[in-house]
Amino acid sequence: MVAELQKNKLMMKKTPLYDRYLSLGAKIIDFGGWAMPVQYTNVIDEHHATRNKAGLFDICHMGEIEIKGPQAFDLLQWVLSRNLEKQKVGQMMLSVLTNEHGGIIDDLTAYRLATERYMVVTNAATKDKDLAWIMKQKVERNFRHVEINDMSDRIGKIDIQGPVAQNILQSMVSDGLALLPYYHAVEASVCGMPAIVSRSGYTGEDGFEIYTDACAVGKIWDDILKRGAAWGLKPCGLGARDTLRLEAGMMLYGHELDETIIPLEVPYGWVTNLEKDFVGAEFLRKQKEHGVTKSLVGFEMLGRGIARADYKVFKDGQEIGKVTSGTYAPTLDRAVGLAFVPASCKEPGTQIHIHIRERYVKARVVKLPFYKRSR
Repeated sequence: MVAELQKNKLMMKKTPLYDRYLSLGAKIIDFGGWAMPVQYTNVIDEHHATRNKAGLFDICHMGEIEIKGPQAFDLLQWVLSRNLEKQKVGQMMLSVLTNEHGGIIDDLTAYRLATERYMVVTNAATKDKDLAWIMKQKVERNFRHVEINDMSDRIGKIDIQGPVAQNILQSMVSDGLALLPYYHAVEASVCGMPAIVSRSGYTGEDGFEIYTDACAVGKIWDDILKRGAAWGLKPCGLGARDTLRLEAGMMLYGHELDETIIPLEVPYGWVTNLEKDFVGAEFLRKQKEHGVTKSLVGFEMLGRGIARADYKVFKDGQEIGKVTSGTYAPTLDRAVGLAFVPASCKEPGTQIHIHIRERYVKARVVKLPFYKRSR
């Protein structure tokens, strides 16, 4: 057994920061084939640090795909559900990559770095699938004047999140961050290294995502940790990242999203423009006309217990759905979760039960997000 565990560790992919989390005493887990830190101290400590001060996350495992050329916009407009016509240089947009039946191949962000140059940031586990799908559409639609490059191995990415993130990062960045709007990016120097800095993140807090050369990301990580210590910043693992995103009502691919789920069944209708043509649009128009049969909802536990993924959801003694994500929410001091239920049961206040270890525990549907920052 020990030998098998050691073999698995050797086979896992590692980010440029792997040795750094080892030196910080992080607990390492297999996350989709990547050796990633789940925690450095403990999840709740890191969660509160991010909500109240700042947290630093290694996100180097994410995928980055460059799409450039005279037809870069045309290709992205076809493969993504979001209408990109009004996207300005320096702006990023959340969207979904859909298949012919409107199923979600991935949820991703598209950065417009120049008039004819974009960077698409994908989930780690779906990067190769996303790349193959975009390449397939390029060929089938005869987009000859566009170049697609997988930059994932060359780029290092770290996120600094929390109410004092700007205070910590500003002295290290060549450009002013106070004027950088939410979901916008700037090409700047960070700790003397060329980088892209965007005001965005996956925690529900103010913060920044930093993209730089994989060889330079270690220096930036070290400098942020050093300067941030006086502000209460802590390195954070995947455990806190998950509790933070769930409190903010953000979805996770493989839990709330996959190719059997369409944007209309989850809170992604707003990034799906059915007035334009894109892959799967015709199917989604018909689905909208007929109405969806299931919806993703947020719920809070009323009885004792934490709902976990795949736990069954009941109403009036009948099984109606299943939990996709669930946890104890440290900021709220209560257990919450996300679940798919019939569309008729999606209204806030609807009483349900979650089957937890042979018990049927009371819960109720609530409006998302569970947590929204006030500052």
